[in-house]
Amino acid sequence: MSEEKKSEPLFSKKNMELIKQPLNVINPVTIQVLGICSALAVTVQMDNAIVMSFAVMAVLVIGNVLVSLMRNIIPGRIRIIVQLVIVAFLVICVDQILKAYVYDVSKQLSVFVGLIITNCIIMGRLEAFALGNKPWASVLDGVGNGFGYGLVLMVVAFFKEILGSGTLTIPGIGKLELVPDSFYDWGYMDNGLMLLPPSSLFIVGIYIWVQKVRTPELIEAK
Repeated sequence: MSEEKKSEPLFSKKNMELIKQPLNVINPVTIQVLGICSALAVTVQMDNAIVMSFAVMAVLVIGNVLVSLMRNIIPGRIRIIVQLVIVAFLVICVDQILKAYVYDVSKQLSVFVGLIITNCIIMGRLEAFALGNKPWASVLDGVGNGFGYGLVLMVVAFFKEILGSGTLTIPGIGKLELVPDSFYDWGYMDNGLMLLPPSSLFIVGIYIWVQKVRTPELIEAK
């Protein structure tokens, strides 16, 4: 009798790399330069960045799973159309949930929730990964790329809000005053430039510089 093939552990080293790599060496924002628009536009406050990050992750994970489950029955000629329909449906659901539970943040995110439909990270992972891999691997890929995207957004929002407003806004908690009043009494002033989209480019640039200093293989890969 032939031995039964052992199934690969759910959290094997290979599977865990699907989560770890997008956080650094193949980060969708800083390495693949995808999803830059939202990194520039929705990072004035931390709550916007957190909600946007989880919205993208939810669409990416569920979209990955659905496309993976359907990968053997989707005709190649209409695969992009099918993927767009799936993503559009998920984005509408996410948008309605945000309006129901975090309406104020939903108003601030405005059209950028709808633009998740055209986010290159979403379509890229569906096309490049979910169409050729099983559902569990697609879940991990979605989680990894969602975290990688969200990490950059939250780092950018953290510095922009603190330096631009002296606050940090957390969903469910509210606005925290992090800069003491005594600093303002001594002449400290919030940097209004940090509240403008161009400041995100400076922070992302510094993020990439730190990332490559800490990970020399990224420089060698060039």
